Amino acid sequence: MVLAVARPDLTITLVEPLARRTAFLAEVVAELDLDRTVEVVRARAEEVAGRSPADIVTARAVAPLDRLAGWCLPLAAIGGRLLALKGASAVDEVAAHRDAVGRLGGATPVVRRCGVGLIDPPTTVVEIVRERAVGPARSKASRGASRRSTSDGGTARGGRARRG
Repeated sequence: MVLAVARPDLTITLVEPLARRTAFLAEVVAELDLDRTVEVVRARAEEVAGRSPADIVTARAVAPLDRLAGWCLPLAAIGGRLLALKGASAVDEVAAHRDAVGRLGGATPVVRRCGVGLIDPPTTVVEIVRERAVGPARSKASRGASRRSTSDGGTARGGRARRG
């Protein structure tokens, strides 16, 4: 949403699986008169992977980097970037998941510190360039995981509910 306000020249698609969050985002888009540049889609990332690829895909730290890359890299165009907001353990996470990211078609992840000298603490972002498309095989983190619906409209994997 912040990008849409700061950069009205961009076309932005917000992907959110939960109905209540989707409704909130749609209200904010309407209130800020961003209807021409922002689309709110109620879906999981893997459900929108077949749409037009994006130059930039952003994600908050909702999962370990290998799983996040498995969901988000298919949304990026070849040569596009995944920018994942991560915490202080980003360097260790990149080291642990570098090979998995490569198998998913991503280049070596780069950790960037944004806002140094402007905000405290600075934001840690992991940048991954999508180098190539990969086949329909799922990421190692999601192989064999069963899914079932939960009462809040999300899904559960391996017995743990995952909320957007």
